[in-house]
Amino acid sequence: MSDKLERNRKLLNEVILGSSSPETVSLLARLKREGRVVRLAPRIYTTNLTDSAENIVRRNLWTIVGRLWPGARLSHRTALEFAPRDGHVFLAYKYTRKVRLPGVTIHFLATPESLPTDYPFLDGLRVSSNARAILENLEPDKTQGGARKCIGAEAVEERLEAELASGGEAALNRLRDEARAVAAATGHAAEFARLDRMAGALLATRPADALTSPVAIARAAGEPFDSARTELFGTLLERLARERFPERPDPNASEEAFATFAFFESYFSNYIEGTEFELEEARRIVETGVAVPTRDADSHDILGTYAVVSNRREMSRLASTADEFLDILRERHRIVLAGRPSSAPGRFKTRDNRAGDTHFVSVDRVRGTLRRGFEMSCALVHPFARAVFVLFVVSEVHPFADGNGRLSRIMMNAELVAGGQAKILVPTVFRPDYLGALRRLSRKGDPGPLVAAMARLWDFGRLLVGSDFESLRRRLEASNAFQDDEIALLRF
Repeated sequence: MSDKLERNRKLLNEVILGSSSPETVSLLARLKREGRVVRLAPRIYTTNLTDSAENIVRRNLWTIVGRLWPGARLSHRTALEFAPRDGHVFLAYKYTRKVRLPGVTIHFLATPESLPTDYPFLDGLRVSSNARAILENLEPDKTQGGARKCIGAEAVEERLEAELASGGEAALNRLRDEARAVAAATGHAAEFARLDRMAGALLATRPADALTSPVAIARAAGEPFDSARTELFGTLLERLARERFPERPDPNASEEAFATFAFFESYFSNYIEGTEFELEEARRIVETGVAVPTRDADSHDILGTYAVVSNRREMSRLASTADEFLDILRERHRIVLAGRPSSAPGRFKTRDNRAGDTHFVSVDRVRGTLRRGFEMSCALVHPFARAVFVLFVVSEVHPFADGNGRLSRIMMNAELVAGGQAKILVPTVFRPDYLGALRRLSRKGDPGPLVAAMARLWDFGRLLVGSDFESLRRRLEASNAFQDDEIALLRF
């Protein structure tokens, strides 16, 4: 038997539910004599003698509930979450009672019977329909032994906003119609009236003062934002706000040194995105302004990026309002992507984009999410903290069809230039560390690797003096900056 099949067999057989049947009584008696079973709770036994009782109950919860309380229905918040919240689940049943199992408290609630629109679940259980669950979660609520049965009005608003975002007005209106029918059958008239006001506010047919969730209010105002992304922004903001960063004045004060650094900045920023040239080839493109004949678009990527990052006045320009922030993003993108008309330079994306299994902010939430990101960045004072924060905001939103990585690094360095600080370049050798740190925050909510990686690059950047092209190239070569293999390391 394969290991997977053996694990499945053990899982299926690890819980035995007591009953009056002679077979079950005989089996339990024999297993008790042999020391092969332990009691978890009344009528619940396990043959798993190694795992904790809490873990065994949690992974077999719905089997236990379905067999001991057949016909019960997942209701209220449990009908939306399908899992214990803080160790509590709520089920509609024929009586009101509280049952404590290891690691889980089951709250049985005497409620109206199931409707045809409720749907079957595991082991004979049922689940409140989406419309019914939303009405249940708008009921008056009080703490039930340390837990609340409802997710609350703000969370309901966010679910309605998500329904509108994914399915449009038709989906939200369909949900409202279903809720109206459910309310008539279950006595949820007051809850439906509240739902109706929320839906109307989201559709801008009712006053927005019916809403409390920032996500829903933004949708009603016509600028919805991605709440999961703004939560990540908040995580990074908290980390950056509590750090203390040094002052690292820009060593490239002269225009010649600034321009030399800008060339390597542009070169590496494009190389990371797959626009790869030999160094001397890229240098000729910048010095002559002439594209390589067979690589016109790639050449203009180099030229466009260099045009922005070599302009000290442009790189010193910061936004004072969210509207200005959006304008600066579009203007810089227009210059960088000027050689790629098909990428809509200067215009926000019109189709959702992704990288691997990472889906970036949806089209309708780009402006709102960027606005929230900018507003949050205003809480940071140190130029490096702001630089890292803005880098992540632009990278995570991915507001354009192409060029988002280059633009995020431009926006990062603009914060440093405006603050009189050394700029950052991301050398080829550091690409895996840099992208891995961004992914770590994006997927795991961990800002530590990104802050550490960018602090290391900033420390490296202060050593890069561009007064002479050849000397800067030699320093970068000695640092392994151009290396494109997995074992090379950035050397100071």
